[in-house]
Amino acid sequence: MKFTNFILQAAVALAGLLFVSGCKTQPQGAKYLGRPLDISFQAVDGRDVDLSKMHGKVVLVDFWATWCPPCVAEVPSVKAAYDKLHSRGFEVVSISADENKEDLLAFISKKNLEWPQYFDGREGKLSTRFGINEIPAMWLIDKTGKVRDVEGIEDLIGKVEKLLAETPSSK
Repeated sequence: MKFTNFILQAAVALAGLLFVSGCKTQPQGAKYLGRPLDISFQAVDGRDVDLSKMHGKVVLVDFWATWCPPCVAEVPSVKAAYDKLHSRGFEVVSISADENKEDLLAFISKKNLEWPQYFDGREGKLSTRFGINEIPAMWLIDKTGKVRDVEGIEDLIGKVEKLLAETPSSK
């Protein structure tokens, strides 16, 4: 009887390991890959932003906050990509999960961030709508308005250059 229980427990443990090792969690936003992203808002500086009107451009949608150290660490990379590629059709749209709008405004001014920023709040409607539960989250939108990458943090400039080089029929 003890041997049978041991075998049964071992089989259950092995099945559990096989199940866990075979399951890979998808990155946030994976369900949006290949789909258009419907985002429109009025930025903190008064600009109207509507992704559906940005066709022909490559857009980084950056979910972030000034209180988030990894988010702040990505700002120089995003700024470098924006400065290098904006004239070629690259746009950045940021959705801030800051709790205090004044913190966001001060950071934007201090870092001279030129792209539109939306103050969504800590548990804001856009972050919730798109299932964002970890930041930073950076999604790349192609020239046709479809989500092409939900892990835009790594090699941002390289990924954007590749998307900028595409023609809508070359995807």
